[in-house]
Amino acid sequence: MKTILVVGGAGYIGSHMVKKLQAQQYRVIVLDNLSAGFVDAVIGGELLVGDLADKKALQQLFQEQQIDAVMHFAAHIQVGESNQRPDKYYDNNVVRTLNLLNAMVEAGVKRFIFSSTAAIFGEPQYVPIDEKHPQQPINTYGRTKLMLEHILQDYDRAFGLKSVCLRYFNAAGADPDGQLGERHDPETHLIPLVLQAAAGRRPAITVFGQDYDTPDGTCIRDYIHINDLCQAHLLALEQLLNGADSAAYNLGNGEGFSVKQVIDVAEEVTGLKIPVQMGERREGDPARLVADAQQARQALGWKPQYAELKTIIAHAWQWEQQYGKTVG
Repeated sequence: MKTILVVGGAGYIGSHMVKKLQAQQYRVIVLDNLSAGFVDAVIGGELLVGDLADKKALQQLFQEQQIDAVMHFAAHIQVGESNQRPDKYYDNNVVRTLNLLNAMVEAGVKRFIFSSTAAIFGEPQYVPIDEKHPQQPINTYGRTKLMLEHILQDYDRAFGLKSVCLRYFNAAGADPDGQLGERHDPETHLIPLVLQAAAGRRPAITVFGQDYDTPDGTCIRDYIHINDLCQAHLLALEQLLNGADSAAYNLGNGEGFSVKQVIDVAEEVTGLKIPVQMGERREGDPARLVADAQQARQALGWKPQYAELKTIIAHAWQWEQQYGKTVG
């Protein structure tokens, strides 16, 4: 049985990944400082509460455990905050990840799955965005992720550390079984915000800008179901464990939905009228962000199972109804 260390495994994406790994008979160790994660989100697996800033603890972990591969989800992710607090983002997203990589190199662990982002591309020069698109991030968050991608290339050349970088567009939805879902504090993602407005946990959903060059004037984004995202990680992991070389893939459905479409589908799913208020455009919000994920489909044999926006929102609504009762 292979042992996988999931860093940030108590968070949104990490916790869904832990569940999927266990279903595939992997032994899972979760390392999380619980700054953004939840103990009850770790379903099975062994949870170690610790921080990547603690080099000695990392060294001890790799000495005591026979780890076959590492999956890394422990990043700060808020674009606006990243521009206001670049110190926080470079420390957590870059410096602490370097601690992890150095501990891996010292222990001879050479398989790494990295949670990257479409933010490395910046303003899209064309849509859909493929892997050849110029990488010109326009915020600190995107720069930290691109910096790590470059570091991983160097660590492959120098130390033979093989990695797969997976660039997410918009992770969304929840575990179809209803055991896990999306919870951030503060919440910044559109679908949970819309559903919180539907449930009465917030007064309204704010639409930032309605004069974009899109059919209905609101921004278009590519939403990928959390389970499909994790399936791509699993396929990438299996390839690495079987000796594949380093790679980087964009992950999305290849189809975009506008903010207005998301709200309309959410009203259809919930059967509720969702209060909407209009706001000004936000700086740095492109009109369209849609992935070309053909490389991931071809190289990994990956095919999204839950591509319909209605399904993504239905699973998220199932979670909101359960979780909202406990916090609302």
